[in-house]
Amino acid sequence: MNNWTETNNELKKTFVFSSFKDAMDWMVKASVEIEKQNHHPKWTNEYNKVHVSLTTHDVGNTITNKDRALSEALDAIELNGSSL
Repeated sequence: MNNWTETNNELKKTFVFSSFKDAMDWMVKASVEIEKQNHHPKWTNEYNKVHVSLTTHDVGNTITNKDRALSEALDAIELNGSSL
């Protein structure tokens, strides 16, 4: 997985974009895939950064294949950003 870390039963990644608008555009694009997979992350936006945490709540807040699938899909959407 591309720069995702496993911490406290969560997959975490920060996506970094060139501007606030680019970060928001990515979030809008990502929301389509998130709804499609019906697996909603905890995420926050800070200017040009989007911090994402994935865990599966209905199986005891642990990392599952649902989290890994969504992380791969979010990476594929990352067109104009980098990640920390």
